[in-house]
Amino acid sequence: MNEIVQATGKDKIEQRMLDTGDGHQLYLEINGPTDAPAAVYLHGGPGSGCQPDHRRLFDRAAVRAVLYDQRGAGRSLPKRSREANTTSHLVADLETIREALGVARWLVVGGSWGATLALAYAERHPERVTGLVLRAAFLGTRAELDAAFGATLPRFYPALYQDFLSVLPAEEQDRPLEAYWRRILDPDPATHVPAARAWFETERILSEVKPGRGGFDRDAIRTSTAPLPATPFMEAHYFSQNCFLAEGELLAHADRLADIPGIIVQGRYDLLCPPATSAALAAAWPRAELRIVEGAGHSLGDPGIREAVSAAVADLIAAARRPEASAPD
Repeated sequence: MNEIVQATGKDKIEQRMLDTGDGHQLYLEINGPTDAPAAVYLHGGPGSGCQPDHRRLFDRAAVRAVLYDQRGAGRSLPKRSREANTTSHLVADLETIREALGVARWLVVGGSWGATLALAYAERHPERVTGLVLRAAFLGTRAELDAAFGATLPRFYPALYQDFLSVLPAEEQDRPLEAYWRRILDPDPATHVPAARAWFETERILSEVKPGRGGFDRDAIRTSTAPLPATPFMEAHYFSQNCFLAEGELLAHADRLADIPGIIVQGRYDLLCPPATSAALAAAWPRAELRIVEGAGHSLGDPGIREAVSAAVADLIAAARRPEASAPD
């Protein structure tokens, strides 16, 4: 691994690029004591990348925190690459990172798509997980996407729904999700640029409990010269393939989490990943505790969400320090 050390005052963040061996290089940053319990943070999207704000979820004096950008996201290379980019690849990357850093077991933390990936990893490698902190559980199913964009969107934001449909020709509006994903993945910028911007704006508004506006500028999505985010492209890639999971896989295999403690942090008014999904997961996973944050939606930045995730991390890190939680050989 190539290694860069970035120092800011008394803080020191270790940055690395990890070659996966199949054409991808992953951006990693590690901070905290090397002898502290380890935790890994899984960002959402797919495609959003880890942010400096995510470091605040971890006590630098008590946790060895690993943040990284998943394939095609953030500072990982190649940017927006969909080649060799599936859920199984991302699960394998977590094992590659863990082994490269010499970590025996770790706490896995993720929100939204990050929660999906955390569950997929924990169900396939339960012996490597000391606990799970999930925010806004998303189980990677088409039913959840249909509910969010086909039922919740027009019910709560009817004007935004009309903006959302306006990007599509009339003949494609009866199946908007397929039309959006097909257009976003089209190589022609005249097709994918407006679709990608409209998808991003719609999802952003749905994700915030107080978004400030209930629609987007239909002209601006076609004329803006701002850089395109990776998330619409990676989400179209994953969502069009059912997140590369078998139907209902994560809930069906929740019994594999039987020995793993978990805390699910859930905004009461989350329109993308509603409380019913987290409740269903908690019902299938006896060691999970569901913590509802009143007055909050989907975003980590909504009132009380960040604090609840930080508290959950601290609780499970403390549990991991107990003698009965000692790592296996």
